[in-house]
Amino acid sequence: MLCALFFLIYAITLTGNSLILLLTALDAALHTPMYFFLCNLSVLEICYTSVTLPKMAANFLSEERAISFTGCALQMYFLIFLGTAECYLLAAMAYDRYRAICSPLHYPVAMNPTACARMAAACWLCGSLMPMGNVIWIFSLPYCGPSEINHFFCDIHPVLRLACGDTSRVEVSILFISMSIIIFPFLMVLVSYACILATVLMATTPQGRHKAFSTCSSHLTVVVLFYGSTCAMYLRPKSSHVGDVDRVMALVYTVLTPVLNPIIYSLRNQDVKEALRRLKRRKTLL
Repeated sequence: MLCALFFLIYAITLTGNSLILLLTALDAALHTPMYFFLCNLSVLEICYTSVTLPKMAANFLSEERAISFTGCALQMYFLIFLGTAECYLLAAMAYDRYRAICSPLHYPVAMNPTACARMAAACWLCGSLMPMGNVIWIFSLPYCGPSEINHFFCDIHPVLRLACGDTSRVEVSILFISMSIIIFPFLMVLVSYACILATVLMATTPQGRHKAFSTCSSHLTVVVLFYGSTCAMYLRPKSSHVGDVDRVMALVYTVLTPVLNPIIYSLRNQDVKEALRRLKRRKTLL
């Protein structure tokens, strides 16, 4: 039953995010910075869930439930790589909304295709480079005790519990990098939305305020889900990590958030709904 459930969640995640990519590619009205970043987010979510969910579903069927040492290291690296890229990408999306609402006249110049491509590339580059040192350090530690990871996948703290030597220095390094990965982009999001809120409150018409809030509501929902769960997971001291709690929090940001993202953006976004209607009409005419 668990295998079927996680396979179904994986299929929904792939379908929903692929649909956003398809709609954006086929509909010229969605060729904007906002949907460019949303496409990057959808690619991230597809890759993110592919790192963990297929292996988790296979483990529910298998009695062996094993992963090689190298496989565990790669799974941890790609999990943190994609999670880091998502943290910075959500900050870039908040900056895009800030530019669109607070300085609409300069928006086409400030968020031109070259600038958007550079911002997205920077998010992916930060994701690929920032966790590399810590992952190498973690898997350079001696592991001479039990080889059973008390988790669904190779996450940082469950793996560190299996190390034999002193892990205090690597834990400090992990905390520092986690703060750089989570706190810095989260502050960028807060500053962007503080400026947006100030601008919206000065809007002269209720319609203007409603339009601005509806534009940002989907992104804010995703930000709360993702940053809330990652902060609760990685910005706590080692002593407060409990196996059952960690597993629940891990499911939120590795399973729940990716499957909800396309639903949130499609159900609460008129542009996506209109693009879907146009695509249906086009198929009907054909």
